Amino acid sequence: MEMFMEYPLEYFIMLLVIVGSSVGAIFILKIDWRGYGLLFILSGIVGNIICILFVVLNFYSFPVVPFHFGIHMPYTAILIAFPYYVLLGVRFSPRHWYLKIPFYWAFVHIGVLAEKLMEEYTSIIEYGFYWDTFDSYATWWVYLLVFEFIGGKLVSDDKRRPIQTRAFWYGRWAWFSVHFILIITIFLAGVYVGTLL
Repeated sequence: MEMFMEYPLEYFIMLLVIVGSSVGAIFILKIDWRGYGLLFILSGIVGNIICILFVVLNFYSFPVVPFHFGIHMPYTAILIAFPYYVLLGVRFSPRHWYLKIPFYWAFVHIGVLAEKLMEEYTSIIEYGFYWDTFDSYATWWVYLLVFEFIGGKLVSDDKRRPIQTRAFWYGRWAWFSVHFILIITIFLAGVYVGTLL
């Protein structure tokens, strides 16, 4: 209770991430328990291994980790939220790689923005001396694209619902969404860099 009173924002964020990702993941897992389920487990385990490795290497740390009982790593959140993000990507990513790239570009920007906001305004994550936002950016790309490839092997095409190519045409909803996310996040990154100078 004392920790909750001291870090209410951290508790709220962690609860929102765990519950929201759990509910979202259940809807996708119901479509194909085997394919999506295996992808969920693999991406959760790999996500935790990567985070443990980066913590051991002092790339970053987790000073305040609600609901994890003294263990200074949000293993539950990583085991649920990261795989849910992977499932969303695999479920809806377009069929063609030339469209998967802008699709995942937007995904990566959302993930990095969320991480950076937590690093700046909460005590959930703290970057070490050898780690910065660009390192997170590169790691997100590798993580999501590797599991997009693995997901293509585990989940059959009839269990996926790729965004149609037409949606990425000029002025359509996917074109607008990707450009909106990229413009906003790049603008915010520019403002952030400007405040540091």
